Amino acid sequence: MKIAIVNDLTIAVTALRQVLQTVPEYQVVWVARDGAEAVTKCAQNTPDLILMDLLMPVMDGVEATRQIMQNSPCAIFVVTASTDKNVTKVYEAMGYGALDAVDTPVLFGKDAAITANKLLSKISRISKLLKKSPGTKIKLSTPASNQVPLIAIGSSTGGPKALADILSKLPANFNAAIAIVQHVDAQFSSGLVEWLNQQSKLPIRLAVTGDSLQKGTVLVAGTNDHLYLKPDLTLSYTKDPIKYPYRPSVDVFFKSLAQNWKRKGTAILLTGMGKDGADGLGALRKQGWHTITQDKASCVVYGMPKAAVELNAAIEILAPDDIASSLLK
Repeated sequence: MKIAIVNDLTIAVTALRQVLQTVPEYQVVWVARDGAEAVTKCAQNTPDLILMDLLMPVMDGVEATRQIMQNSPCAIFVVTASTDKNVTKVYEAMGYGALDAVDTPVLFGKDAAITANKLLSKISRISKLLKKSPGTKIKLSTPASNQVPLIAIGSSTGGPKALADILSKLPANFNAAIAIVQHVDAQFSSGLVEWLNQQSKLPIRLAVTGDSLQKGTVLVAGTNDHLYLKPDLTLSYTKDPIKYPYRPSVDVFFKSLAQNWKRKGTAILLTGMGKDGADGLGALRKQGWHTITQDKASCVVYGMPKAAVELNAAIEILAPDDIASSLLK
């Protein structure tokens, strides 16, 4: 895998190089000291993955992510000194297409091995996503009744911004339950919810085991396991399929709805890398759901919606603003 490093701190670049050197197939192809340099170098030599810092001179990592994803798109992974202290910028970068975020590894001390392993684990996961690993079917039980109107949304790369665009246009008295599965590490799920709450009139919180879907409330998958709907119409999490690279999986959630949610709802598949959610959206369409994918022009990565369109899983193909308008009809 060809990897680029964007960071203005020599000690951070050294730490990243040392960690990457432990994996023979990882090759550092270039280093940039600010976002503007990264944009230029990426246009000349687009890597498989960029390790992007957030706080840099000339151009920060958020703007660099935006420009790279617009002009020379590739996988971008935010690696910065403190993700907790920069959570707003983390989600701005994810809105423009960054896949995940992690703290910069340290060279010395008791945390050196821990931070290195965390970085390598996440890069390995991204590598699997880039290879577009095939989906895995899940079997669930029979349905129940008495459901509220439901909107189910799946999203990945660039999803936070698309979600904010949709949720910001829904009124406080919106007459449906909303459930969201966004590909995001559990470490950042609470930050995502906090950020989305700033954009929405509706209350948004993480889904916990035992939750029921309720009108006027937005529930977001909040762990690295897969959210799914049980036959008793409560939500829970499962590790299976354990080797599925997309976590939490949109397909797992959508397919559980197809099995257990009798009332016909609306399912939406937004921007994202890979194919997760396409099969699930197709299953919901077969059950009579109204299915929508985000259009190519507004997607940061036209992967998941494209896969769904190719499967004829989408009834409508819309931009986020038009999706919001459709939900208000």
